[in-house]
Amino acid sequence: MVTMGQCYYNETIGFFYNNSGKELSSHWRPKDVVVVALGLTVSVLVLLTNLLVIAAIASNRRFHQPIYYLLGNLAAADLFAGVAYLFLMFHTGPRTARLSLEGWFLRQGLLDTSLTASVATLLAIAVERHRSVMAVQLHSRLPRGRVVMLIVGVWVAALGLGLLPAHSWHCLCALDRCSRMAPLLSRSYLAVWALSSLLVFLLMVAVYTRIFFYVRRRVQRMAEHVSCHPRYRETTLSLVKTVVIILGAFVVCWTPGQVVLLLDGLGCKSCNVLAVEKYFLLLAEANSLVNAVVYSCRDAEMRRTFRRLLCCLCLRRSTHESASYTPSTRTGASTHIMLPENGHPLMDSTL
Repeated sequence: MVTMGQCYYNETIGFFYNNSGKELSSHWRPKDVVVVALGLTVSVLVLLTNLLVIAAIASNRRFHQPIYYLLGNLAAADLFAGVAYLFLMFHTGPRTARLSLEGWFLRQGLLDTSLTASVATLLAIAVERHRSVMAVQLHSRLPRGRVVMLIVGVWVAALGLGLLPAHSWHCLCALDRCSRMAPLLSRSYLAVWALSSLLVFLLMVAVYTRIFFYVRRRVQRMAEHVSCHPRYRETTLSLVKTVVIILGAFVVCWTPGQVVLLLDGLGCKSCNVLAVEKYFLLLAEANSLVNAVVYSCRDAEMRRTFRRLLCCLCLRRSTHESASYTPSTRTGASTHIMLPENGHPLMDSTL
């Protein structure tokens, strides 16, 4: 018997799933196995690629600049998203029914926090890139303190949005407001989250559109002067191509999930959002992998740093294996690779 105004803090997960009409499986179905297999694969790839990005930024002094601090924060957010999705894969399917309310909110909060941090960092990168391009700088001279404040602000907002459902923005005391996709959350929370992500994307489009038209005008002016070095034009054009790729990837990965979240948040009864929710969430998680791949493919200096790190790792492993099988007469010998401080000029085509 459900009473209006009553809170159900002592009920099970099954109680809320039954209330929302979402099926809670008691055994592993083929669909569950497919989703978990794909999810684990994507999570592992997300973890490895973003760890490599973070290691590259930390090890290469050329990346110790504000734009790359933000890229490092994006990689950290995507790494967190990989951990959160990995946690979800180990607590989904039939295991969902065994979760406590606190465990369910933890599972959901990790996802919401990490994905919000990733989206917010993309917006911060767009704003910073707009400022630096308008100032005709290949690298931003934004003070480190302001970059740190920007990063802190991103995580405060992400943590706030991720923790709110567990403390107040749930439907434990208003079952008629429960969503179908997330049966413990209020539909209004899903609608706000979807609209916030949509707003962030529109702001990114506006920022990058302004950058594009500015770059196009500047390239046209530069073409009139023979004395202008072509390197800046190549870099800015590469910059525009990269941001188009990133925005395109954002649309492909995030739009389907935002649409179903918004439909569920608005209470669309005729919309079969439960049939596609798991796949669209997996697609949104894949954006954390796409970000790292785009940076690897587009930035020449980043690719060189990746190769150095991987070669160093392979050399250390081969040295360790040879030492374990072959007695060495040279005690304490080790392989040490110095990364050169000078090299090819850095082409800022990452974002």
